[in-house]
Amino acid sequence: MAIADEEGLTAVSMRRIAARLGTGTTSLYRYVAKKDDVLELMVDEVMGELRGTVLTGDWRADLRTIARLLRETALRHPWLPALSSGRSNHGPNSLWWTELCLSVFDGMDLSTDEMLAGLGTLSAFVLGRVLGELGDQEAARRSGLSHEQWMEQQGEYGPAIVNSGLYPRFSRVIIEAETPHAADRQERAFEAGLERVLDGLAAHLPARR
Repeated sequence: MAIADEEGLTAVSMRRIAARLGTGTTSLYRYVAKKDDVLELMVDEVMGELRGTVLTGDWRADLRTIARLLRETALRHPWLPALSSGRSNHGPNSLWWTELCLSVFDGMDLSTDEMLAGLGTLSAFVLGRVLGELGDQEAARRSGLSHEQWMEQQGEYGPAIVNSGLYPRFSRVIIEAETPHAADRQERAFEAGLERVLDGLAAHLPARR
């Protein structure tokens, strides 16, 4: 995990792990059969960071909590989205987290597939937003420009785009949008998108008295 956090997932190899531990590479195979086993253990270890999460019983508030925790965790471990967006992990921490998330729908008279669709939609939104944030961080690293510097540079093209008359909808974005310029733009965009996801999930809940 430390290697992946510091250098990215591609830096993780059995040789690098052995060197970090101060042992021989072949000795690692007494504990794991292959590198994929290590990757699964890494994901499960990260999910263990979420133990202690307590839900309130209010489905909407609880899904907000789950979404925010997933975002914070994925931003701490930028390699997590790539590993957790595929097949389910059945390690003890991952199973505990899945069980907790499913408990949000207790008493709602939803089918198992409906519960999975709800959690899958929420997870897809969170991981998609995180990938966008990580991409922005990587772009800043490559270019050497902060977001503010990049926006200032792009602003040179604004008048030409607006005056062309070819892009009236995007011109409105240039003139009116506030979020792209805000210091907390990532949080604003995340919270706005999250509320829309929750509104969509609410539309599929059984009618209540």
